[in-house]
Amino acid sequence: MQQIPVSLLTLVAGVVITLFSLWVGQHHSLLPEQASQQAPLVDGFFNIMVTIATALFVVVEGTILIFLWKFRHRQGDDTDGAPVEGNLPLEVFWTAIPTIIVIVLGIYSVDVYGRMGGLDTHNHAPSHVAQMPGTALAATWNDASGMEMAAPVNEPEIGIGAASDRPQKPADLAVDVTGMQFAWIFNYPDSGVMSSELHVPVGADVQLNLAATDVIHSLWVPQFRLKQDAIPGIPTKLRFVATKVGNYPIVCTELCGGYHGSMRSQVVVHTPAEFESWLAENRIAQQELKQAVAVNPAELSTSDFLAPYTQKMGIESIVHSH
Repeated sequence: MQQIPVSLLTLVAGVVITLFSLWVGQHHSLLPEQASQQAPLVDGFFNIMVTIATALFVVVEGTILIFLWKFRHRQGDDTDGAPVEGNLPLEVFWTAIPTIIVIVLGIYSVDVYGRMGGLDTHNHAPSHVAQMPGTALAATWNDASGMEMAAPVNEPEIGIGAASDRPQKPADLAVDVTGMQFAWIFNYPDSGVMSSELHVPVGADVQLNLAATDVIHSLWVPQFRLKQDAIPGIPTKLRFVATKVGNYPIVCTELCGGYHGSMRSQVVVHTPAEFESWLAENRIAQQELKQAVAVNPAELSTSDFLAPYTQKMGIESIVHSH
């Protein structure tokens, strides 16, 4: 029986391993659903790494199994095994391949980071955002429509900024985020609304301006594939576009103290109409709460203190007349 050439077996094995690795790389279920425009970029990079890791695992583990079988101890054979010394071409090959893989992955990762906005070169532009009146979407600071102007401030220089396809476009919605032990506070500066949850409209370009009051925290939304540190004294930013309506968890991924594990919140992605409704309801409710807290009965004059009661009793004119 004619023996099959080793080169042909190696070629067939290489093709089979390549096809199997590509299939695993595209059909694994290791990641949660995608819910932002940035998520497919990260997933594409991750899938390539899974493909390469699968191929390396099969080759290394398969080689070990083959060698265990081929050089196994045979009954009655107590002699030494065949001496095996260095093989320069093989050593060059297994050194060159990992080097090429690392360089290619490094270049690709920088490209993905840049397309996500990590290499935003417009960090020093004033933060003038948004167009939708009556919402948390801020007025442009040079808007001539008569809307109240937002003071221009410098954008944070660290973090994920504008994506490469919209380098000059301001964000639709700006939210100031403060991390503290052990909670997140989300402030919508142009509407005065404050929340313990992040609410955003689907499809809007959102920029989070992050800060921390005590120690380093890190805001991570797995479904968005985005994470950014909140550092005391150093403002950072995180810009994204949510693509699916729903609720998604926010997790602090920086060990920040004894109750670090409980520092969780959520992103609520609304339709634009639902977001407007949520914003209007909270603006009114929080304004009424501020007014109620602002009135101290001890600081009122006698007439102001008695006014609600005298008005109900119909003796307002008598009080004033005295």
